Formats: sequence, structure tokens, C-alpha cells
Amino acid sequence: MQECPAAFVFFKTRFDAVVVAEVLQSSNPMLWVTELAPEPHDIYWSNLCIPYRQLWIRKLATLLGAIVFMFVFLIPVTFIQGLTQLEQLAHAFPFLRGILKKKYMSQLITGYLPSVILMLFLYAVPPTMMLFSVLEGPISRGGRKKSACVKVLYFTIWNVFFVNILSGSVIRQLSVFSSVKDLPTQLAKAVPTQASFFMTYVFTSGWAGLACEMVQPFALICNVLKRFIFKIDEDSPDSTFSFPYHTEIPRILLFGILGFTNSIMAPLILPFLLIYFFLAYLVYRNQILNVYVTKYESWGRYWPVFHNTTIFSLVLTQIIALGVFGIKKSPVATAFTIPLILGTLLFNEYCRQRFYPIFKKNAAQALIEMDREDDQTGRLEEIYKQLKSVYCQFPLHSRMLIEAESNNCPDQDIPNLEAPDPGEEHIHKSELLAFQFSPERDKPSPK
Repeated sequence: MQECPAAFVFFKTRFDAVVVAEVLQSSNPMLWVTELAPEPHDIYWSNLCIPYRQLWIRKLATLLGAIVFMFVFLIPVTFIQGLTQLEQLAHAFPFLRGILKKKYMSQLITGYLPSVILMLFLYAVPPTMMLFSVLEGPISRGGRKKSACVKVLYFTIWNVFFVNILSGSVIRQLSVFSSVKDLPTQLAKAVPTQASFFMTYVFTSGWAGLACEMVQPFALICNVLKRFIFKIDEDSPDSTFSFPYHTEIPRILLFGILGFTNSIMAPLILPFLLIYFFLAYLVYRNQILNVYVTKYESWGRYWPVFHNTTIFSLVLTQIIALGVFGIKKSPVATAFTIPLILGTLLFNEYCRQRFYPIFKKNAAQALIEMDREDDQTGRLEEIYKQLKSVYCQFPLHSRMLIEAESNNCPDQDIPNLEAPDPGEEHIHKSELLAFQFSPERDKPSPK
């Protein structure tokens, strides 16, 4: 097996690990790169050997790829929005004028068909963004899933919300932003025109999505194929699923944006969103507790995403209110809305300074207290026993090595270890030991 220029290093205390992870090891910051390692089940082994110098190139390339994919997706979204406008559809396709005059056909085409088509197209977005996130080179599964979640969220906000409310040709959509001064007015005029589309989207993507989440059709089909076609009765550990944060969180946050922005000019959508959030609480609570398996801890890394998106929703709603008051010729209400926007931004800045650093770094005070508690309770001995197995990529190697040591067998007497996969090359013992000297801790150790 090819040697990997990376290693897991264990320290006796969490405080020492954090200090080493934060301090520069040499005058060249790219020579020795240290960071807190993910927990054992969170490690994405295939990205562990990516050179540090390639990471910024990968991030830039995936960012450009995601932007290109986002703009390519304008083609189906623009076509879908053409279905909501019968006049443009009849003008583009004259042979459909007779069909479009029928009431039930016009209701079907303008009501349910656009949202259903858009939802079908959106099913291709999470796998694509997950592929981009893997190419970025994160060393943890949680980091990969969070990166995909952010990409899907940006993609959904742009293509489902902004592109739909600024309907029409692409040239018209871009011309709206030619004057920033008219942006609140344009948004105030555009949001109510798409209220029926967003309401139908809540039915098709929200309510129907919750029903699919309960039934789990994909997992059900895979289970039927495995048991009745391939005759496999045993369940492997890899067959269990973890919660799909990168697909569900963007959907929930999008519905929050729809609720905030439509509450001024189209409040009829609010009862349907209230029902969705009530059902979503029950469904997701059941799925997380009884269906999905928590394979690793995310350490609250999604809370900043929720906070930033909620602040963005509030500011966008206040900008739309500014445009509504401008249309209504109400200077007093407009004057009171501007301080509201500034107050929201100041509150966001306070939260960023007060709470956001906790999600990026570990507090030394908390780590010292945890170290003292482990030392007093004697838990360190239990942790030391796990050193040889917890960060090993090959469980079979780890088990045989522990058995050899328990029998007081020296290193040279350890039998020839083979990887679990028969086609895998033998791993050298020095490489094996380099991966093993890290314990399973309440907080991750540095890599």
C-alpha cells in the first residue's frame, strides 16, 4: 500500500492537543499542517492523503463547477416558469391554444405541473453537490456533508426562489439588477405573482417529501432487491443510513424563506407552512430516533448555517417590506423600516462575535475541566486501552495486533496481517502503528 504523508498523533490531555493544533510548527505554514482530527467514524480515508497544496486548487475548481451547474440549471427553471404563464406558452406553441382553453388543463399545467417538474429536476442536485464536496478534499464525512449542504442551500435559494420570482427570459432577470435602487420595488411586485407556485411547491416538495421520508421508497426497493433477487438475508454495517442533512436542511430553510418573504403580500401560504413544520417535527424526530443511525457527531456545525440563513431571510423580508411601503407611497413606514434592517444586521454581528467562535474552536476552560474530570475518575486508563484500534482503517489488523500484545508477543512475532479485502495489498506494520496512536476522546485529537 502506498505510504501516506499524514499521521494521527495522540496527546495525554485535550488542552495539549488543541495547543499543538493551533500553533505553527515551522516558518513555512505549508510544510507541517496540524489540525484537530475528526472522530474515528467520521474520517473520510480516501481524502486523507491529498497534498495540502492541492486543497485550494480543488476548492476553487469545485466552486467554479458549482456556479456553472447553477447557471446551467437556469434552462429547465426558465422553461418551468413558462408553464405558469399561459399567454407566453400559447404564443410559443400555437398548436396548444385549443388545449389550454380547457379549464382543467390550464389548472393542471399552471398549478401542479411546474412544481412537480422542478422537484424532479432538483433530485439531481444533492448527488452532484456531494460529488463536488468530495472533490474539495475534506478529511471528514461530516465536513463533506456540510459542504454539500451549503452548496445545495445556495443552489436552492437561487434557482427555486430568486429565479422563479424574477420570471421571464434570462435577459429580463439580469436586467432587474441593473439598478439596486429599484430592487426592493421589483421584489415587492414579483413575490406575490409567484405565491400560487410556491404554495403548490410546499405541497409537492414539502408534504409529499415528508410522506416519502416516512415510506423510504428507495431503501424499501433496495431491501426487496437484496432479499428476493440477490438472496442476501444478512444486513451489513454499511447498509444503514445516516440522516441526509445535505438534502433536508436546505429544504427546511427554503420553506422558512418562503414563509418570511410571502408573509407580507401573500400570507395565505403561512397555514400550509405551519402544518408542514408541525409534521416535519414529528417525522424527523421519529426518523432520527428510530430509523437513521448516528455514525458520528456533527458537533453542532449546522447551527451557523441555520442562523445565517434565518438572518438572510429576515433582511430579505425587510427589503421587500421597504419596496411595499415605497409602492404604497408611505415615507413614514419606509423610514421606520431602514433602522429595522440595520438593527438586524447589528444583531447578526453581535452573534457572530459572541457565538460563532465557539463553533470554530474549542474553549480551553472546558477542555481543562474535562481533562481533570477524566484524571479524577480514572477514565484515562480505559482510553489508553483503545489506542491501538480506534483510528485503524483496517479492523482486522487492529484485532490481531491487540491479541498478539495480550499474549506478550513481540513485534517480530506478530503474524503476517492481511487486509479484510482479499485483493488488498499487505500493509506494513510501521504504517499500521502510525495510524493507531490516537484514542477515542470526547473531543477529537489533532491530525
